[in-house]
Amino acid sequence: MDGEIDDDDLHALLESGDEDVRVVDIRSPSAFRRGHIPGSDNVPFEELTDRVESVADADRVVTVCPKGEASVQAARLIGSFGGFSGRVESLSTGISGWSYDLEAGETGDDEETGDDEETGDDEETGDDAAAPF
Repeated sequence: MDGEIDDDDLHALLESGDEDVRVVDIRSPSAFRRGHIPGSDNVPFEELTDRVESVADADRVVTVCPKGEASVQAARLIGSFGGFSGRVESLSTGISGWSYDLEAGETGDDEETGDDEETGDDEETGDDAAAPF
């Protein structure tokens, strides 16, 4: 892991378009659908080990979680993957500290998520549909 990045620096990096940056949001699919950094990919933490190769081609990866804690572990996991040679950082503020617009919508993953459509709760994690993180 190469360290942490704050929301202002990540926003500027994404806006510049100068680098191949992949933002990997490790929250549950239901939390991701409620609000995520535009252009980010949803790779839930429990799936990261199996899907780490999907980010191996990026020059730079930034991991995102609710408060900037679990994303440090995710960044370390990606950084330790033998097929990854880029830069990997964790968003220090987490999604809860992201002070820019969030995008809502699909995860791009067609797998069953365990969401309860009536209540909006995620059965596995107990995530509340009202909070975007």
